[in-house]
Amino acid sequence: MRTLQSTSEPYPDKGPVPLKLFYCDHHDLPLTEGHKFPVRKYRLAREKLQNSEHMELLAAPMAPVESIELVHSEEYIARFFDGTLESSVIRRIGFPWSQGLVNRTLASIGGTLSATAAALESGFAGTLAGGTHHAFRTEGAGFCVFNDLAIATEWLRAHHALTRIAIIDLDVHQGDGTAAIFDGDREVYTLSLHGASNFPFRKQKSCLDVPFPDGTTDQQYLPALASALDEVWAFCPQFVFYQSGVDGLLSDKLGRLALSLGGLEKRDEMVFSAVAERGIPIAVTIGGGYSDPIELTAEAHAQTFTTAAAIFRR
Repeated sequence: MRTLQSTSEPYPDKGPVPLKLFYCDHHDLPLTEGHKFPVRKYRLAREKLQNSEHMELLAAPMAPVESIELVHSEEYIARFFDGTLESSVIRRIGFPWSQGLVNRTLASIGGTLSATAAALESGFAGTLAGGTHHAFRTEGAGFCVFNDLAIATEWLRAHHALTRIAIIDLDVHQGDGTAAIFDGDREVYTLSLHGASNFPFRKQKSCLDVPFPDGTTDQQYLPALASALDEVWAFCPQFVFYQSGVDGLLSDKLGRLALSLGGLEKRDEMVFSAVAERGIPIAVTIGGGYSDPIELTAEAHAQTFTTAAAIFRR
């Protein structure tokens, strides 16, 4: 296994190895008709990528409970598994409880953990799910039950003794749960670029927060991202998690920003090129996206990984 340390040297050329991507849409998430969560996007994104010679798509395993216990309270975990969470907690999560939700949640976390392990080996891996950044230690919110980014971060610290991990969150909604979990933790750098007036309405404090007004365009967003990323690289991370939500698209029903598909491609290039040049392993989660039609969201999620393939398979 490659020795993990921040370096200015890129990963050695190992030839055109397919990028490993993990998916969890083989577990059904039963939702009532008209539910606003766009569950179809996960399968649509996978279908757009599954025939690519540059991708290796793998069914995500279910995460072990022990990994979730690295972050979340035992009582919260147990009550979620047995379906005894208070109705108010379930409302904040936004999903009706079901065994399908339990299975899908475990597979989503398993995909992030698998991508993390794969990225340690090859430099890049991703999951076509994950990015559940609104979950706190003792409760979930905003379609997030457990915080997979925090769980994978603690897994790296527990099993690989990493001491500098960065979480780059470019979802349009602030990663409030992630920020709260790692508040004051000097080994984890949290960056969030998000809509200033969007959910969550009570923001937490990341290491660096960059809020944008409604209607922000590529021309305003991308220079701000470049400056923020300079702060991340100054931290000299040994591993990067990238929350690559595409809900900043102009077509997104919940995003309020006005980014273009080309702008998102440039955004992803900025992140991927920088970690590739520095030899920093990166695991990608897809986060949010609620465009109308939802096919636009699936296209944007797929673009993130085709952009990665163009950079990491050079």
